[in-house]
Amino acid sequence: MKQFLKYAFALLFIIASITSCKNNDHKSDDGSTVSKPGDAPVKTISYSIINTFPHDTSSFTQGLIVYKGQMYEGTGGSDSNPVSSKLSRLMKIDIKTGKVQKVINLPGNFFGEGITVLNDTVYQLTWQQKVVFVYTLPDFKKVKEFPINTDGWGITHNGKELIVSDGSSNLYFYEPSTFRLLRTQSVTTNGELTGNLNELEFFDGFVYANQYEFPYILKIDPNSGQVVGRIDLTQLWNNAKSKNENVSIQTNELVPNGIAYDAETKKIYVTGKKWPELYEIQLGQ
Repeated sequence: MKQFLKYAFALLFIIASITSCKNNDHKSDDGSTVSKPGDAPVKTISYSIINTFPHDTSSFTQGLIVYKGQMYEGTGGSDSNPVSSKLSRLMKIDIKTGKVQKVINLPGNFFGEGITVLNDTVYQLTWQQKVVFVYTLPDFKKVKEFPINTDGWGITHNGKELIVSDGSSNLYFYEPSTFRLLRTQSVTTNGELTGNLNELEFFDGFVYANQYEFPYILKIDPNSGQVVGRIDLTQLWNNAKSKNENVSIQTNELVPNGIAYDAETKKIYVTGKKWPELYEIQLGQ
C-alpha cells in the first residue's frame, strides 16, 4: 500500500508540474495579462535603407501611417507645451517630397498623439486630454470624439480592434465604433515588463512599437505580449542628431517615433520627432 501511495503522489506531482509549465500567464494587479518568465529569446532584426526622403523638421511626429498609398502624419504641440513652431496637426503628406498636401490644426489646448486609419476613418489620440478625435477621409471632417481613461501615445489596429499605448508596458484593445475597452495586454521582454511603448504599427500579425527615449522598435506578439524581436535605429537617430543642430538633444526632441507600413506595396517607413529625413527600410530575416 505504501509503495502504491508513493507512486501515486509522484504521478500527481508530475501532472501538477506539467500543468504549471503550460500556464505561463497570470493577471497583474490592474487586470492586464502578463507573461511569466520563459518568454522566447528576443531576436535582433537587421534592416537596410532602401530610400531616403525629406521630412519636415518642424513636425514633432507622433503618428505615421500609409493608407491606400497615401501617407498621413499626426504631430504634437500645444499652447502650454510648444515643442514645435506649429501646433498639433493631422496631415496628408507626399512621401517623395515631404510636402503637406492637406492639413487640419487641433485646438491649441490639445496635444496631438498617435493616428491610425481603419475603414476610411482616422483616429487621432491626444496626450493628457483623454480625448480621441475621429475624422472621415478624404475630407478630414471630424465626426466624433471618444473619451479614453489613459494618456494617449500610440495607436494602430489589427483590422478588427484598435490597439493603443499610453507610455507604460500595456497595450489596450478597443472596439472601433464605440471605443469600448475590450482587453489589456502587458508587454514583457524575457519575463520582465517593458515600458515606454510609444508609436505603434501592426503588420504580418505583430505589433511594432517605438520605445520612447530608446533607439528601438519592438516586435510584439499581441496575443502573449512577448517581445520577440528588436530593431535598433541608433544609426538613423545619430544621423538626425548630426543634421539638426538647432534641436536640443537633452529634451529628447529627436527620438525615433513613426512607423508606417504600406499594405499594398509591403514597404516600411520610419522617422522621428523633428527628423530631417523619412526612411524606407527593408527588414532582414
